[in-house]
Amino acid sequence: MKLDKIIAVRNTKTIYRDDDKVIKLFDENFSKADVLNEALNQARVEGTGLRIPKLLEVTKVENKWAIVLEYIEGKTLERLIKEEPDKRDEYFEFFVDLQMEVHTKRSPLLGKLKDKMSRKIAQTDLDATTRYDLHTRLDGMPNHDKVCHGDFNPSNIIIAADGTPYIIDWAHATQGNASADAARTYLLFWLGGDIAGAEKYLALFCKKSDTAKQYVQQWMPIAAASQTVKGKEKEKEFLLHWIDVSDYQ
Repeated sequence: MKLDKIIAVRNTKTIYRDDDKVIKLFDENFSKADVLNEALNQARVEGTGLRIPKLLEVTKVENKWAIVLEYIEGKTLERLIKEEPDKRDEYFEFFVDLQMEVHTKRSPLLGKLKDKMSRKIAQTDLDATTRYDLHTRLDGMPNHDKVCHGDFNPSNIIIAADGTPYIIDWAHATQGNASADAARTYLLFWLGGDIAGAEKYLALFCKKSDTAKQYVQQWMPIAAASQTVKGKEKEKEFLLHWIDVSDYQ
């Protein structure tokens, strides 16, 4: 296993390419349970028939856990949008269609989205009244069982040379409500500074899925609260604005 070609570096892991394999090498203090859960998510989603990199191995390298995946040659959708701005509308249509394809799938053994969101709300440093309001809102949302990516954004889509799209990074996958997944994607566009893209995305998702915009917005305080647990201070002020549940009553 060669670890000499770095693809990306994240806060808790480094990603390498070794010929036709991708190696996600986690920091030494990264939770074993979280590594194994990510690998299990990958295997379960692979079973739905979605186009994703195949899970090849879970191993340890120098006392660090690693997940080994199939390498997909291509460009991310994020890169293509930047390189071909005249095709931005076309790529956004493609992006939403791909997310809706994910939502047609079922994987009964994936964790439940509402359970995960409930845990995240409990982990925040929000005051008790706000946490109560968020838990109440979450409890009142409909229970669905659709596969949800949890981090669906253009950087997690690779377009192969033949045009085939592959969806990567299933660490946050759950089964639940598609509109919660859409709320999360909307916030990711905002956090990335693409406000126009966020609005374009939301309008397209609601039109194509025949979903009321207000319904997706009801999930936004919950999705924002979940994001604060990541502890990124530069995002916190923005996220706290979205957590004000009174804005969406």
